Amino acid sequence: MGWPDSVIWWHCYPLRFVDAEREAIDHVEHRLWRLTNWLDYLLELGANGLLLAPVFASRTHGYDTLDHYRIDPRLGDDADVDDLIWKAKERGIRVLLDGVFNHVSDRHEIVRRALADGPDSEAGRWIRWVDGYPRGFEGNLDLVELDLAHPPVQDYVVGVMTHWLDRGVDGWRLDAAYAAGPEAWRPIVERVKQSHPDAWVLAEVIHGDYVDFVDRSGVDSVTEYELWKAIWSSLNDRNLHELAWTLSRHAQFASRFRPLNFVGNHDTTRIATQLTDERHLALADALLLLLPGVPAIYAGDEQGFTAEKTDGPTGDDAVRPPFPVDPDGLAPFGRPTFELHQRLVHLRRTHPWLAWAGLSVGAVTNDTIAINLDGGHERLTLALNVGDEDADLPGLNGPLRVPAHAWALA
Repeated sequence: MGWPDSVIWWHCYPLRFVDAEREAIDHVEHRLWRLTNWLDYLLELGANGLLLAPVFASRTHGYDTLDHYRIDPRLGDDADVDDLIWKAKERGIRVLLDGVFNHVSDRHEIVRRALADGPDSEAGRWIRWVDGYPRGFEGNLDLVELDLAHPPVQDYVVGVMTHWLDRGVDGWRLDAAYAAGPEAWRPIVERVKQSHPDAWVLAEVIHGDYVDFVDRSGVDSVTEYELWKAIWSSLNDRNLHELAWTLSRHAQFASRFRPLNFVGNHDTTRIATQLTDERHLALADALLLLLPGVPAIYAGDEQGFTAEKTDGPTGDDAVRPPFPVDPDGLAPFGRPTFELHQRLVHLRRTHPWLAWAGLSVGAVTNDTIAINLDGGHERLTLALNVGDEDADLPGLNGPLRVPAHAWALA
């Protein structure tokens, strides 16, 4: 058991969190202190990890990096991030950075050199090309893909990752790790782990064989998008057979590594909006915080924030809102959802073996499911009921009576 087994992440998007400008600025605005103001709130929630979306200098949204060694001036400078890391450490809070290494801004110095010298030059081999033009990530020409299989690029990425680990962060989320494939990441991860064996490396992987990706890349975990989709889809359709099928796969994943479980992030519609029945929000949160794996709560979900992700250049804005300067600025209507999260976190802390529990489905219908969680010395059953009538479900420790549109744990 390592430290990631006991972490609960609070995931935030700093540029929008602090209400920064949409585009790069030519001076420093010290704003990270606003995020520091929320560290005690994070602890009150019961979380003990801060998962940060990009904080490095970029042109616009953070995923078009200009300099991996410099804090975005819209957030502050080195002193500001050092203060955030230090104050998090004082409170026992782990810090995870978002590493956007698959691609960089088309104005990054790496791209400028490649364009100046051409595809066949040493500088040109740092990026990927298509028909003599820099390859844009998923068709976005302003996001130029790096060639992560090229040894000098690997040296660069290792250098960035170790630099910030030396500064005190605890690990990395590798953005769009699926794009380059696991083989490109393995030599990078292995070298980082040589100097920082306790660093936790999370890969963003959406589809595919999660276990295979972990095995071949050397990362510690991947984003569990299969579970994310199944949670809201099965609850909306009142088809818990879909959830049961996904849990059978999740059990396989969790037996090999600790998946990152989530019901929302900076790229998705808020779970409170995604669900068509607000009574099922508690069921989704119970699945998030009680299933094996490592849970990540997207900032605002614990307050019941609502927002829909849409297409277009500003389609992410609603799900990446500015936050008040401190928690005192929150509206009171979110308190019941916050207290539900506290209760669920307390249950997880009371039963820490849930992080690696064996998982099986004891019984399932369209409207009900009994999920058995086995810690060896202790066993529990998480039961869900999306039907309109109370239900009796079998549990490992005896029958469970589950009210309509509710959950129970025993």
